[in-house]
Amino acid sequence: MTTPHVMPVAADVCVAPQLDPSAMAWAAQNGFKSVVNNRPDFEGGPDQPTNADIEAAARAAGLEYAFLPVNGGYQSPEEIARFAELLRTMPRPLLAFCRSGARSGNLYQAAVNL
Repeated sequence: MTTPHVMPVAADVCVAPQLDPSAMAWAAQNGFKSVVNNRPDFEGGPDQPTNADIEAAARAAGLEYAFLPVNGGYQSPEEIARFAELLRTMPRPLLAFCRSGARSGNLYQAAVNL
């Protein structure tokens, strides 16, 4: 596994492009307490790891995990509110990811501006 490219958006929140199950152990070893998956299953095709696979690896690594799939280009008010709730309730540091990292970053910015 290569080291994931994480981008801080706050002191205790980072976003990243696509992560796979092996990245969950890395996240736990690097101090993250929670992971939020914003990438819908099979967005990148049939070979993409599924939410279930990533969640199992996250829980095995001792991480809190949430699945909030959001389509690229538009985040609904309900999705933004749900992300804000996850930011309030999940242990930090928190790592959110999607295909490129941009969607998770946009969700974060919208959620903190509610």
